[in-house]
Amino acid sequence: MHFSVHKKIRLGFFIAFTVIVAASVFSYLVAKNLLDNAGRLNHAIEVSKRLEVITRQLKEAEAAVRGYALTNDSSFLDPSMQVRSNRIEREYLLLRKITAESPRQQKHLDTLRELLAVKYQQLQLGAESATRLKQLSNVKEGEKSMDLIDNKVRDMLKIEETLVQEKSELFHFFAVMWVPMIFISSLVAILIGIYSYITLTREFKLQLHIESRMKSYQRDLQQNISLLNKTNQELEQFAYVASHDLQEPLRKISTFSDRLQMKYKDQLPPDATQLIDRMVSAVSRMRVLINDLLIFSRAGRLTPESITPVDMNKLLTEVLSDLEVTLEEKNVQIKYDQLPVIEGSDTSFHQLFQNLLANSIKFASPDRRLEINIHHQLMLGKELGVTKESRWNDTYCRISLDDNGIGFEQTYADRIFLIFQRLHGISEYSGTGIGLAICKKIVDSHNGFIQAYGEPGKGATFVIILPLKQRPRMDALTD
Repeated sequence: MHFSVHKKIRLGFFIAFTVIVAASVFSYLVAKNLLDNAGRLNHAIEVSKRLEVITRQLKEAEAAVRGYALTNDSSFLDPSMQVRSNRIEREYLLLRKITAESPRQQKHLDTLRELLAVKYQQLQLGAESATRLKQLSNVKEGEKSMDLIDNKVRDMLKIEETLVQEKSELFHFFAVMWVPMIFISSLVAILIGIYSYITLTREFKLQLHIESRMKSYQRDLQQNISLLNKTNQELEQFAYVASHDLQEPLRKISTFSDRLQMKYKDQLPPDATQLIDRMVSAVSRMRVLINDLLIFSRAGRLTPESITPVDMNKLLTEVLSDLEVTLEEKNVQIKYDQLPVIEGSDTSFHQLFQNLLANSIKFASPDRRLEINIHHQLMLGKELGVTKESRWNDTYCRISLDDNGIGFEQTYADRIFLIFQRLHGISEYSGTGIGLAICKKIVDSHNGFIQAYGEPGKGATFVIILPLKQRPRMDALTD
């Protein structure tokens, strides 16, 4: 599977980001475990300290009772056993508060309370015993009780040591893994960073190379455009000169034939007169053909100065006014929508609609009144299905011109837009076969499309698709 450079870079950054997040989470766990371990250790120290205080105070009280029993000196009982018991009780309550979250320790403390209660009574009895024998007996019982208390304290300390050990092992595990994890994540991030830098540098150099080539192509394209414009101007000048030079011998032929008819009309035989008439007709057709060729060579020529917003309603009214006499003679009925404003050449659009209407009038059906309907629809380039992807978001005007004339076979739909192509003989319908070719040239020059649909005996439909706004020339060429 091939991955583009951008996908590779995104994948690399994703991996680096994932590694960094994983390292951050792992570092957080290590820090949290360290804090938990420190807290557990402080807790164990505090519990040990309280238990040590309780044990020490008990032993001090027991030593005082033993000293009193041996010496019968009441100074050993200062402070009294009740005061000592109260001190031990305060330490016990504080210890119970510290271990409130440990059910096991609370259970041990319950047992310790019972042992302490017994010990309190023994200490009190030892301090109050009158006879030496009784005092010694209390001392021995106190030693047994103290042994039980020591065992319980050791059990509690063992629990704290076990918890500390567990926390230490977990911390040791994270501590051992933390250094390799940070090292690996840092190494991966560095490698990805190096790879991204190399890739971006290579991509940047490639981009600079492409931009350099594009500038070179643009210069070449601009030169070709200038050369093409110059060639078009030369062709137009040639067409004009050629038409002018061709018109001159035609005028002479026409003049000489007219003089020949006027001067020797009565002397010429009928077949000679017929030949002269055919010659005059041919000269007339040749003159029309030359004029049409000149119009075709100039049709569709656009310059930035010639592109203006064109009110298509006003333009259509002017075209109908130019064709008014013909429309009345042929009894043509025309209906049309309110058309939008379209950017383009006013002269070219005038020629376009005049040629299309003249074409419909020429090929009207003799069996019925000619009806022409013109309607439009605004659409996006994407909806048309004929525009390039770069112009899908541009707005187009789709103009349909329908007539109920003689129509044509749909197989000839593309042929009718070629220059000098005719579907009927010149004896049936006059013309040079250039009119629709001029229409296509005009539409193409406006970055549009023209299509034809026909059905013999029912009529024809011409569809013109034009953008509402013309793009700058360089943009149109790159499209």
